[in-house]
Amino acid sequence: MDETMPELGNEEYFEAKEASGRPFDERIFRQPITALEPAAPVSLDGKESVAAAVHLMREHHIGCVLVTDEGRLAGIFTERDLLREVCGLGIDLEGTPVAELMTPDPESLPPDAAIAFALNKMSLGGFRHVPLVDAERRPVGIVSVKDIVDYVVGFFPNEILTVPPEPGLDVAREREGA
Repeated sequence: MDETMPELGNEEYFEAKEASGRPFDERIFRQPITALEPAAPVSLDGKESVAAAVHLMREHHIGCVLVTDEGRLAGIFTERDLLREVCGLGIDLEGTPVAELMTPDPESLPPDAAIAFALNKMSLGGFRHVPLVDAERRPVGIVSVKDIVDYVVGFFPNEILTVPPEPGLDVAREREGA
């Protein structure tokens, strides 16, 4: 019996694999991050204002921007940084360079690293985003927790995407019909 799904017998396990169309086991986490189809990075120079960073985040509907210095990754400015370092503190958004409030030297990965490495960094560091950089530390992408969740959901589309919006809604409260 396959140890990745001990609650199912062999026949049930293989039926589940066939139903999903793709096997789900630890091998998926060995796939390169590029399998997640990570987003292109949205970045700005560290001399730009916090207001410019916030504008980019709103314009692109994203939770962070990468901060560069001469084209190389210098930091990351996230929603958490905005809440922790800006909100309610009287910061001049237009006059404060984003480099003053960013998280400097963020953990990063090359785009060909395994998904497991991104999960490891996110889990141990409490990050929601990991920048992807080339050999010269130039940003080439960014991977988010949402990217990984969407990837995993792709293995179980019927089981996850067709559930009712709230627990218990799939059970009739009264007998229907005559």
